[in-house]
Amino acid sequence: MVYAVVRAGGRQEKVEVGSVIQLNRVQAAAGETIELPAVLFVDGDKVETDAKKLAKVKVTAEVVKDLRGPKIVIQKYKNKTGYKKRQGHRQDLTRVKITGIK
Repeated sequence: MVYAVVRAGGRQEKVEVGSVIQLNRVQAAAGETIELPAVLFVDGDKVETDAKKLAKVKVTAEVVKDLRGPKIVIQKYKNKTGYKKRQGHRQDLTRVKITGIK
Protein backbone atom coordinates (compact mmCIF):
# COMPACT_ATOMS: atom_id res chain seq x y z
CA MET A 1 0.00 0.00 0.00
CA VAL A 2 1.49 3.32 -1.10
CA TYR A 3 0.50 6.51 0.68
CA ALA A 4 2.02 9.81 1.71
CA VAL A 5 1.46 12.47 4.34
CA VAL A 6 1.48 15.91 2.70
CA ARG A 7 1.59 19.44 4.05
CA ALA A 8 -1.44 21.35 2.84
CA GLY A 9 -2.88 24.59 4.13
CA GLY A 10 -1.22 24.55 7.55
CA ARG A 11 -2.27 20.94 8.21
CA GLN A 12 -1.02 17.49 7.33
CA GLU A 13 -3.19 15.06 5.37
CA LYS A 14 -2.72 11.35 4.68
CA VAL A 15 -3.36 10.76 0.97
CA GLU A 16 -3.48 7.87 -1.47
CA VAL A 17 -3.97 7.90 -5.23
CA GLY A 18 -7.64 8.57 -5.92
CA SER A 19 -8.47 10.09 -2.54
CA VAL A 20 -10.37 13.40 -2.43
CA ILE A 21 -9.47 15.93 0.28
CA GLN A 22 -10.41 19.50 1.18
CA LEU A 23 -7.68 22.11 1.67
CA ASN A 24 -7.67 25.78 2.51
CA ARG A 25 -8.24 27.79 -0.67
CA VAL A 26 -5.57 27.18 -3.34
CA GLN A 27 -5.04 29.73 -6.11
CA ALA A 28 -5.75 27.39 -9.02
CA ALA A 29 -8.71 26.97 -11.35
CA ALA A 30 -10.79 23.79 -11.58
CA GLY A 31 -9.02 21.19 -13.70
CA GLU A 32 -5.50 22.49 -13.04
CA THR A 33 -2.80 20.31 -11.48
CA ILE A 34 -0.99 21.29 -8.28
CA GLU A 35 1.91 19.70 -6.42
CA LEU A 36 1.88 19.12 -2.65
CA PRO A 37 5.07 18.75 -0.54
CA ALA A 38 5.46 15.36 1.14
CA VAL A 39 6.32 15.03 4.84
CA LEU A 40 6.26 11.22 5.00
CA PHE A 41 6.20 8.52 2.29
CA VAL A 42 5.26 4.86 2.79
CA ASP A 43 5.88 2.30 0.04
CA GLY A 44 4.90 -1.10 1.37
CA ASP A 45 7.18 -1.76 4.36
CA LYS A 46 9.61 1.07 3.56
CA VAL A 47 8.99 4.41 5.34
CA GLU A 48 10.82 7.56 4.18
CA THR A 49 11.17 10.61 6.45
CA ASP A 50 14.55 11.93 5.28
CA ALA A 51 14.21 15.44 3.79
CA LYS A 52 16.64 14.74 0.93
CA LYS A 53 14.73 11.65 -0.20
CA LEU A 54 11.35 13.35 0.29
CA ALA A 55 12.43 16.16 -2.04
CA LYS A 56 12.29 13.60 -4.86
CA VAL A 57 8.74 12.47 -3.99
CA LYS A 58 6.11 14.18 -6.17
CA VAL A 59 2.48 14.22 -5.00
CA THR A 60 0.24 15.67 -7.70
CA ALA A 61 -3.40 16.62 -7.32
CA GLU A 62 -6.11 17.91 -9.64
CA VAL A 63 -8.33 20.76 -8.44
CA VAL A 64 -11.95 19.60 -8.53
CA LYS A 65 -13.74 22.77 -7.36
CA ASP A 66 -13.76 25.68 -4.94
CA LEU A 67 -16.31 25.70 -2.15
CA ARG A 68 -17.05 27.23 1.23
CA GLY A 69 -17.18 25.48 4.57
CA PRO A 70 -20.06 25.48 7.04
CA LYS A 71 -21.02 28.70 8.78
CA ILE A 72 -19.49 29.12 12.23
CA VAL A 73 -21.29 31.49 14.60
CA ILE A 74 -19.15 33.34 17.16
CA GLN A 75 -21.05 34.91 20.05
CA LYS A 76 -19.68 36.90 22.98
CA TYR A 77 -21.80 37.97 25.93
CA LYS A 78 -21.08 39.63 29.25
CA ASN A 79 -23.64 39.47 31.99
CA LYS A 80 -25.17 42.67 33.47
CA THR A 81 -23.27 45.07 31.17
CA GLY A 82 -25.38 44.96 28.02
CA TYR A 83 -22.42 43.76 25.97
CA LYS A 84 -23.14 41.23 23.26
CA LYS A 85 -21.45 40.63 19.95
CA ARG A 86 -22.30 38.20 17.17
CA GLN A 87 -20.04 37.33 14.26
CA GLY A 88 -20.03 34.66 11.54
CA HIS A 89 -17.34 33.00 9.45
CA ARG A 90 -17.20 30.64 6.46
CA GLN A 91 -13.82 29.25 5.43
CA ASP A 92 -12.87 29.23 1.73
CA LEU A 93 -11.93 25.67 0.73
CA THR A 94 -10.70 23.80 -2.34
CA ARG A 95 -11.52 20.17 -3.06
CA VAL A 96 -8.69 18.25 -4.77
CA LYS A 97 -8.28 14.70 -6.05
CA ILE A 98 -4.87 13.03 -5.69
CA THR A 99 -3.72 11.83 -9.12
CA GLY A 100 -0.23 10.51 -8.48
CA ILE A 101 2.50 9.73 -5.96
CA LYS A 102 5.91 9.18 -7.57
